[in-house]
Amino acid sequence: MFTRIVTSALFAGAAAGLIAALLQLYFVQPVLLHAELYETGALVHFGGDAVSAHQDVGGIDPLRDGLSILFTMLVYTGYALILIAAMAFAENRGHVVTARNGIIWGIAGFVIVHFAPGFTLAPEVPGVAAADVYERQIWWFATVATAALAVWLIAFGRNWLAWGAAVVLLLAPHVIGAPEPDQFSGPVPTELGALFAARAFGIGAVAWVLTGLFAGHFWRREADREA
Repeated sequence: MFTRIVTSALFAGAAAGLIAALLQLYFVQPVLLHAELYETGALVHFGGDAVSAHQDVGGIDPLRDGLSILFTMLVYTGYALILIAAMAFAENRGHVVTARNGIIWGIAGFVIVHFAPGFTLAPEVPGVAAADVYERQIWWFATVATAALAVWLIAFGRNWLAWGAAVVLLLAPHVIGAPEPDQFSGPVPTELGALFAARAFGIGAVAWVLTGLFAGHFWRREADREA
């Protein structure tokens, strides 16, 4: 069982992570590099002269981009390991895991890791005002934990009590609120921040759907081999 989990996670995470990394390099990294020009003062927003929205942010950096791809593959391998462990637990309770319903598992992962915390603590570009990083990390991990429990209760709960508890768990972190800065400031145009958040959510959704799809596929393939 352990070998099956690890093998499936390695293949699923590497495949999904590679695709996610390539999407990030094309769609997200240019936005980050553009925002850094404002953060460093190379560009000034709301200045006397209008600044072009189209800036040269450089080409491919083999070391930077290669490390980014490697790190993303490692991250999604970790996600796949957690996802497949949950799949194995569900299968032991009588649920059948396939590539098709793996997509649903992937959507659940996106909701837990990206959408739930990002609903109140949105993805941020460099240079924007933000609260203390440790406070934000604590809130982020707490929100992910409560969202994971809530999604599990929605999926496998058998009565309204479980589903009601799931709703409370989903809402609680946002009712309490995420840490916020004392005042809003920053040199980066809001248009860049909005574009970054939208693309981060979009690519996160694609990556998690692929993670679930690949996880379900490789998990079922390894099961058929052992049969």
